[in-house]
Amino acid sequence: MTVANFTLEQIKTAHSKVRSGADFPSYIREIKHLGVTFYKTYVIDGHTDYFDENNNKTNTPPKYEPLSIAQESDAATFKVDLKTHQQGQTDYLTFCNDCAKSGIEKWTVCMDKMTCTYYDKTGAAILVEVIPG
Repeated sequence: MTVANFTLEQIKTAHSKVRSGADFPSYIREIKHLGVTFYKTYVIDGHTDYFDENNNKTNTPPKYEPLSIAQESDAATFKVDLKTHQQGQTDYLTFCNDCAKSGIEKWTVCMDKMTCTYYDKTGAAILVEVIPG
């Protein structure tokens, strides 16, 4: 697999501007401009795999110590926690802990569809959100 045509440094620079979930749409626009077409973030340790149009991958190292992901998903609690995060009331680590407690294993972002999809441990989509463009 060839390395993607964007760097982790470019992604880190874009991500450094994110203060809360409210900043997420502008972050997505910026990394899309860099050439990111899709990415997956894993709640267990916060690492992310970024892909370009040729499916080349660049990934980040873990961001925190491994979390325990609940076996059963709790969509209702997750949606409340997500809304709280998007309103800027929680930081990223708190949001990831909330995801783990609600059984969210990962989320994926598709730049073509401008969607963010949250999945449980069985691979079931718990929520698909359209990212404001």
